[in-house]
Amino acid sequence: MNCFPDEVMEHIFDYVTSQRDRNAMSLVCKNWHRLERCNRKSVFIGNCYSISPERVIERFPELKSLALKGKPHFAYFNLFPPGWGGFVYPWIEALAKTKVDLEELRLKRMVVTDECLELLSRSFMNFKCLVLVACEGFTTIGLAAIAANCSLPYSFLCEIFPLNTMDLHGMAYSRDDQCSEIYSSDMVCIGLWPLLLNSLIKCRFLNELDLQEKEVDGPKGQWLSCFPDSTSLVSLNFACLQGEINLGALESLVARSPNLKSLRLNCTVPLSALQRILRLAPQLVDLGIGSFIHDPNSETYTKLKNTIIKCKSITSLSGFFEVAPHSLSAIYPICMNLTALDLSYARIQSRALIKLLRYCGKLQRLWITDCIGDTGLGVVASTCKDLQELRVFRSAFIDRNDPLGVSEKGLVEISMGCPKLHSLLYFCQRMTNAALITVAKNCPNFIRFRLWIFDPVKPDPDTMQPLDEGFGAIVQSCRQLRGLSLSGRLTDRVFLYIGVYAEQLEMLSIACAGESDKAMLYVLNGCKKLRKLKIRNSPFGDMALLMDIEKYETMRSLWMSSCNVTIGACKALAEKMPRLNVEIFNENEKVDCSVDDGKKVKKLYVYRTLAGRRKDAPEHVWSL
Repeated sequence: MNCFPDEVMEHIFDYVTSQRDRNAMSLVCKNWHRLERCNRKSVFIGNCYSISPERVIERFPELKSLALKGKPHFAYFNLFPPGWGGFVYPWIEALAKTKVDLEELRLKRMVVTDECLELLSRSFMNFKCLVLVACEGFTTIGLAAIAANCSLPYSFLCEIFPLNTMDLHGMAYSRDDQCSEIYSSDMVCIGLWPLLLNSLIKCRFLNELDLQEKEVDGPKGQWLSCFPDSTSLVSLNFACLQGEINLGALESLVARSPNLKSLRLNCTVPLSALQRILRLAPQLVDLGIGSFIHDPNSETYTKLKNTIIKCKSITSLSGFFEVAPHSLSAIYPICMNLTALDLSYARIQSRALIKLLRYCGKLQRLWITDCIGDTGLGVVASTCKDLQELRVFRSAFIDRNDPLGVSEKGLVEISMGCPKLHSLLYFCQRMTNAALITVAKNCPNFIRFRLWIFDPVKPDPDTMQPLDEGFGAIVQSCRQLRGLSLSGRLTDRVFLYIGVYAEQLEMLSIACAGESDKAMLYVLNGCKKLRKLKIRNSPFGDMALLMDIEKYETMRSLWMSSCNVTIGACKALAEKMPRLNVEIFNENEKVDCSVDDGKKVKKLYVYRTLAGRRKDAPEHVWSL
């Protein structure tokens, strides 16, 4: 393993970007472990409680990009108690104390306060990217700190440049063409100082600010005006922001951001402002539209239509939180170039959707609601031959007893027309074994297959049989399947299929399925690469939980709610496996630690950790 000098191996390591491959390489030998330690710049932590921030920093001293997850995915379904945890402040504090040169921070389902954002904005000199997905706890006050403080501190520049503080203050927030006016008698190469100073300032400005999937509010509505005059913004997403924003500050920010490629607006940005923004930034590639309501005969609508035609770079479109169907014709000219379309928040009826989608022949990713109907999915199948990812979400505007929505017919149409499809999320009224068998035959390249039937125990409506054979066909045909969510009436047989055939499976979500403990054991024994297992309202009990406990050491987490697991079994698991955190939830009530061991657990969360029992658990979380 020592055939090459360290310098050569470091260059080889630079080309390996996969976290999993990096982990594997670090285990080859001590020398590779040392090289990988000093070479890795990007780290992903799937559970913020699985390891301490101090240990991560010690392991990767050259860390520049950190991705952290807090609450598990099922927190989206209100299955997690409020106030459970997932606080990012200890991480930011530890990173700041050790002076890590952090450039990127990506957080998902974590608690982020304004205090966190303030500390973040002042602690890392080269910070460039902040992504917050489904995070809570912060307001626009914290965003204002990020916008204002992500620039080189005056004291740092004063140590480098022989300029007085007042001149520096004026320079730090000046336009580029004013940089050449800086003068100092101590400069040897007077022409190079402005260029160097300007380069340093640009290096420090935020490149990406991305807020997703969580409503953000706050008393300070002027945060956009806190960005410095000269910016290097490439991506700005505030679609989830509540309340009015300063349109003048937004337009000014866009005007001085020539590198801006992605911009997603909230619902308060009117069509007139959108037209002016597009005129200032025709280079946009990713556009999120907020409000899209206007009279198609108005002057504003005409101007917008003429401006959109010139935006030939847009390949991704999203938003449309408020939309008038008759206004959609304005975006038809750019639809032919779209590869990604997200209408999951748009209240658009099937007829208007179908008309729009007929122009989108190059789509590779489509997110929509079940308002599209089976007819609309047929249009997608005949139009979008390159489709790779489809998500059909449950609409809040359709009655569950309404015959509208999607069914097995639409899914079969998609499988026949879109052979490249490899990722699916599908909320539907009904499903049949025959349809699933057809889908498995037509699309054997599925990596993720998530199917949710509104009635989670509904059988095949044609034969009244369980959906075992249909899902069995999916796992047999799709041998690269890594994520699977099951729904409908299912027996132990389908779990036997999963254990035998789903060799690459990493995530399995189960609801109201199975007949006995054997079903869970089939999965634990058969799926060697399983990392996340989520179970709801299923009959699995103590034997299923304790039969193969060593398996949990190789997994990230296990979630069980409304099953037949007892407190005694949870205690036994915690005692036998000290490197697991075993947590019992009791909603918002304080946990009674003296309760009988035979009592069933409402919610159980088990995860592997190197940090021991966490210290911030609320009263309604019992850590065993």
